[in-house]
Amino acid sequence: MAQQPKNEGQLNDLPGTTTYLTGHDPSTGKAVVHETRPAKWTAYDNNDMAFNVVYTTKFPPDLNDDKDITAHDTLLSSAKLGLVNPGGSVCRQVDFAPGYECMMHRTQSLDFGIVLEGRIEMVLDSGAKQVLGRGDVAVQRATMHAWRNPSETEWARMIFVLQDCQRLRVGGRALGEDLGRGTDGLPPSGNDV
Repeated sequence: MAQQPKNEGQLNDLPGTTTYLTGHDPSTGKAVVHETRPAKWTAYDNNDMAFNVVYTTKFPPDLNDDKDITAHDTLLSSAKLGLVNPGGSVCRQVDFAPGYECMMHRTQSLDFGIVLEGRIEMVLDSGAKQVLGRGDVAVQRATMHAWRNPSETEWARMIFVLQDCQRLRVGGRALGEDLGRGTDGLPPSGNDV
């Protein structure tokens, strides 16, 4: 199988990606591929990291009359999506340049981070570190963390599913979103006020 061509805004030679939205044929009720969408990447932190927002939802999603698709498209075109979608979820691909370590940050969310390409080191604010390989999953529970690509030559790619969560309290102190450096142009999520 041939590698998919690069996508709009992609910074590396990893395979391009496509999102396939399913739906139903109204006359038969059978499942169909409703729409295909090539990834659109947005670069951050001096082109060392890039995001592709695959899909967003509110809880629970309303799939009737494609209301979920309309809500997703409206949110993306508003330029108000932070890392987390308040009251919903975000599925996002993230590419990391060789040797790059992103900002130490925390989101008010429960996140599943899955390594798709390469290796990634998860760095926690306690100093703990864990290297993850292709197929490994990190479950981030509103912790301060960073991601580092330990390769000196190869890009790494992860996919994240972030779900809004209740306000976290540790030791009687409320913790909230902390975006750190390198996210110029990314608005706060607004789910921790």
